[in-house]
Amino acid sequence: MTEGNFVDYVKIHLKSGNGGKGSIHLHREKFITKGGPDGGDGGRGGHIVIKGNSNLWTLYNFKFNRHFSAGHGENGSKNRSSGAQGKDVYIEVPFGTIIKKSLDDKILFEITNENQEVLILKGGKGGLGNWHFKSSTRQTPRYAQPGEKGKDLDLTLELKTLADVGLVGFPNAGKSTLLASITAAKPKIADYEFTTLKPNLGIVPYRDFQSFVIADIPGIIDGASQGRGLGHYFLRHIERNSILLFMISCESNNLKKDFEVLISELKEYNPELLDKKFAIAITKCDLLDDQLIKEYDIEFKNQFNTIRYFFISSISNFGLDKLKDGLWEILNE
Repeated sequence: MTEGNFVDYVKIHLKSGNGGKGSIHLHREKFITKGGPDGGDGGRGGHIVIKGNSNLWTLYNFKFNRHFSAGHGENGSKNRSSGAQGKDVYIEVPFGTIIKKSLDDKILFEITNENQEVLILKGGKGGLGNWHFKSSTRQTPRYAQPGEKGKDLDLTLELKTLADVGLVGFPNAGKSTLLASITAAKPKIADYEFTTLKPNLGIVPYRDFQSFVIADIPGIIDGASQGRGLGHYFLRHIERNSILLFMISCESNNLKKDFEVLISELKEYNPELLDKKFAIAITKCDLLDDQLIKEYDIEFKNQFNTIRYFFISSISNFGLDKLKDGLWEILNE
């Protein structure tokens, strides 16, 4: 199941590699009585790099592996030979991952691009060999530098879902059913509230081999901005969506009031969410006859003004093509 594999918050421990020791060596060769120092430098320790990967959509891999250690640099040797560098470690994360220091929750950076690579922890420098320390007064130095120690760092990785369309609504409004109807995703669907506990992503195929990504987000309840229900856990996933599609069941006693409650919760959490593009889907319209849909249509034209709305039924596929056309138009405005 998608839900069981979706992980969006983990803590990891990183350790870069130690630098190799510089070599203490004096040159020995036939017929050369005083060859002088020729100890090579130690290799640097391995770095730790974080990079984006478009094929990943969850932090699930970090559930079982939370410790990452880079390789140590090799020691220097004779003939001024430098030691090998420690092996670098590359940590791949999905787009939309925010990297924070676990100690103070300070945001360091965010991964948003395919080729984005960030050197998060440098390896220790290799020590200098004894040939660096020769001089006219000290012709056979018998000491070299030790390598620098690697560094430790505790990080928090937090994933905010990146999608074109985010489904927003009360529990049991039909969000997961819509996702299953227009994509190949198979979210858990049941007749009780908070069936969806974690976001689900699906790709909606459109005309001419085009597509867009839609995210099913756990249901909002009154007071979610203060942490009621699943609170901040899922509201942060709404921040990265281009369009917010408000899903409101036609069984509601007051559709406009439900919409205003959802808008209010988003505003309480983050006022910038109101700058996004909105659309409304009236769900479960298979329960309505044609006459009732016409009456609702006249009523909504006055209530929702410039916001586009769609009558749909995910069970009977009623209105789903119009919905996809409308969302595609809004995305490309």
